[in-house]
Amino acid sequence: METFEKITIRCFVIAMVLMLIWFFVFLVFGDCMYKIHSKSFALSKHEFVVVHYCGLMFTKIYIFLFFLVPYLACKLCRK
Repeated sequence: METFEKITIRCFVIAMVLMLIWFFVFLVFGDCMYKIHSKSFALSKHEFVVVHYCGLMFTKIYIFLFFLVPYLACKLCRK
């Protein structure tokens, strides 16, 4: 049980770091990313931003659902 807790909390931290990197890259290089993607896909700037924010939102939900919730459940079961 302790091993599973360690694995899930490490996965949670790593996933959150990767999501934060995605967010900061999007903030800093968003215009450059838009120029690259707009050549391949017919997206407006608004659609491009919505796609990334929805992606970030779903990623955060899945990180919490698959890593943090099992970690907390294991912690509560041990007590």
